[in-house]
Amino acid sequence: MAGGTTRKPTAKKPARAPQQANILIVGQNGRLAYEALTFAASRAAMSPNDGFKLYVAEPEPNDKWPNDPTIRDGDIRAALEGFGAEIIRFPSHHFGHAYPYGNKIEALFALPKGEPFIFFDTDTLVLDDLASVPFDFDRPTASMQREGTWPKLELYGPGYAETWGALYDKFGLDFDSSLDLSQPDEYWQRYLYFNAGFFFYKCPHAFGQRFLDYALAIRDDAPPELVCQSFDPWLDQVALPLVIHSFGGGRDTLPAGLLDGSVTCHYRTLPLLYARESETAVRVLEDVTAPNPIKKLLKQYEPFKRMIYQGRGHKVRALFDQTDLPRREQTIRNTIKREGFWMR
Repeated sequence: MAGGTTRKPTAKKPARAPQQANILIVGQNGRLAYEALTFAASRAAMSPNDGFKLYVAEPEPNDKWPNDPTIRDGDIRAALEGFGAEIIRFPSHHFGHAYPYGNKIEALFALPKGEPFIFFDTDTLVLDDLASVPFDFDRPTASMQREGTWPKLELYGPGYAETWGALYDKFGLDFDSSLDLSQPDEYWQRYLYFNAGFFFYKCPHAFGQRFLDYALAIRDDAPPELVCQSFDPWLDQVALPLVIHSFGGGRDTLPAGLLDGSVTCHYRTLPLLYARESETAVRVLEDVTAPNPIKKLLKQYEPFKRMIYQGRGHKVRALFDQTDLPRREQTIRNTIKREGFWMR
């Protein structure tokens, strides 16, 4: 065109290739079965085309369990499968009833070897499309939604640096490169620490073996600097940052605000969900649990019955200003308990 300029066509950004990965949650008879059903329902509703496969792993009955730990309600099993889940079993060789948090370690070996995985605690809701999360399965991370729960320092005992440093030394890991130098010395956030509510990697067997090796070594042969520390229930969260660091992962391998944010919600308990989580989380919870087939199953469990279907959750929510919550979770729990609304 005379007098004009020729505009080059704008190059389109190549579409990100769909990720292929397996999702793992642990199901078990009782509370975890109802939470697993709620997770599966929320994922089916909010992330139906993510391309991932959902596995619900349940421990096999053996001498590590005083009672059969499998999901024994046939209707719940059928509902899970109806939401696209495959129920698989794994043996408890090292943990079982004595330390059920160890399920998330031993269940990893039931997943297909060499395929990327994302583990979620069962008390999680899916709020949006999981495929929108840019997972880097070569660089693992875990949940940063945590408080300084471990170690508990004793007067005149080892500090954070000495305690964590002893663990890094035990496993031949570089301690200094794990530190967040923007945080002050001897402040807990300076040291790599996660909540184990989610984590991921490119192979569940490689990750699981190292997680198992580190957890057992800490439990059975801890460095002397840890002599005053408790590992129940913290063992998984003590070993996890060491495992993640050993595989080249860290704090910031995911954009902030997606997992434990706009895409998933690790609510921990229903009273805590109603007390502090977003309006979106409450709406998703109540929408996905409203259909009669799932409602009939979830009403069998008293906390779900009272919190969701009898309105107790909204009484809990009214106790708090969600824009100005207490800083510590224990304060929230104590308020709910004082009002007689705590359930788990």
